[in-house]
Amino acid sequence: MGVGALALQWMLAAEDASAKPPVLKLEPHNDVRPRKPHFEPRAKAMISLFQHGGPSHMDLTDPKPELTKYDGTEYSGDIKFSFVNQASKKLLGSSFKFQPHGQCGTELSELLPHTAGVVDDICLIRSMHTGANGHEVNIRYFHGGIPAVLGRPTFGSWLTYALGSESQDLPAFMVLADPGGHPVDGVTNWTNGFMPSTFQGTVLRPKEPRILNLQPPSHLSGAYQRQNLDFLQTLNRQHLQSYQGESDLEARIASYELAARMQTAATDALDISQETAATHTMYGLDNPETREYGTRCLLARRLVERGVRFVQLFHSNQPWDNHSNLKSGLASVCRKTDQPAAALVADLRQRGMLDSTLVHWGGEIGRLPVTQEQGSPEKAGRDHNGQGFSIWMAGGGVRGGMTFGKTDEFGHHAVENIVTPNDFQATVMHLFGLDHEQVVYPNRNQQEVITAHRPARVVTEVIA
Repeated sequence: MGVGALALQWMLAAEDASAKPPVLKLEPHNDVRPRKPHFEPRAKAMISLFQHGGPSHMDLTDPKPELTKYDGTEYSGDIKFSFVNQASKKLLGSSFKFQPHGQCGTELSELLPHTAGVVDDICLIRSMHTGANGHEVNIRYFHGGIPAVLGRPTFGSWLTYALGSESQDLPAFMVLADPGGHPVDGVTNWTNGFMPSTFQGTVLRPKEPRILNLQPPSHLSGAYQRQNLDFLQTLNRQHLQSYQGESDLEARIASYELAARMQTAATDALDISQETAATHTMYGLDNPETREYGTRCLLARRLVERGVRFVQLFHSNQPWDNHSNLKSGLASVCRKTDQPAAALVADLRQRGMLDSTLVHWGGEIGRLPVTQEQGSPEKAGRDHNGQGFSIWMAGGGVRGGMTFGKTDEFGHHAVENIVTPNDFQATVMHLFGLDHEQVVYPNRNQQEVITAHRPARVVTEVIA
């Protein structure tokens, strides 16, 4: 019952499972051994670059010449404001220039010069729609499948529950946190909800050491550590006999087994000194503005390279929530994130990993076409808008070099090929070889699915 023997048995079982993955079953389970999908997958891993706060699509990804033309005039349509005391119906044209890029000719803002360099790999969806304007309500919609509802597993939990992980030496679902703190809605962004805690996101620290206490002190290493872990596992297994089927206890025992294996695997995965100087430069590690986000993007690539199923990057608070100082604030967050995000796509492509790795970039909402006045014109911003906004995807079976969907002439409402978060979830599941209605988790008396049986379609038009 020692941790070494347990780890060995686990890895041998995992290797056997990798050779002959079991058919996906609906019975609940509490492990991340690899499982066979419903049909041939396009994607095997996913990296989600979640942009908390709501990037302003009409200033970044969705040019609106009519908005610029009628800048300063009154908007005639109905608007839902989040901050009524600062509300205005005065149209606000973009301060930033757009131009076409790549062979596809997709127009992007001057704030995204590096994303422009990989635009032929990107599918830009310009017609996202949630129907609500708040942050938390839409974050939970994107992550858990239902607006506003707490207590549901997030997307990484669903994927790792359905498919397990190609690596048994690293967590299947990993979260790369921002040094400034948690994002809006905190740990809800990576909760396992009603699933066993095995499927919760494992958070890496935003600074070194990324994992505390991974290596034992020198005087407790080797045989001493083995004796302590063996004894602990013996006690845990004896205790489990009295609480058969207790998922949290089983997950805790499994976490000790995983930790023993991670002493080697995680140390290797998190050591970016193994990367070339050219790779460091590509991700912007030589620039103070891009170093931190670039490091996390590089770590994300190294993790999926080693078999991690789902990696998600978050920001502290919500830097894209530009209610004021839009011009300077938007430029600032783009300088931090544009180069690393584009480098991730380019790096995956040059390593032959992009075809099987899905990259997602986007926030929970967009911004309104009218100004949120904050006194002087240079301090103006934009309020929330869940009626129409943009996200992009690359790799993993997605068609590159295309735009999909449209918003109206001012960028307020999605009007063509509307895509909801449930459609996004169904499409991503499809790319992983899964029927989103057949990935079921029994929760009390209900059969739960990621979309909660809300209307959802696979957006086949964006699949290569």
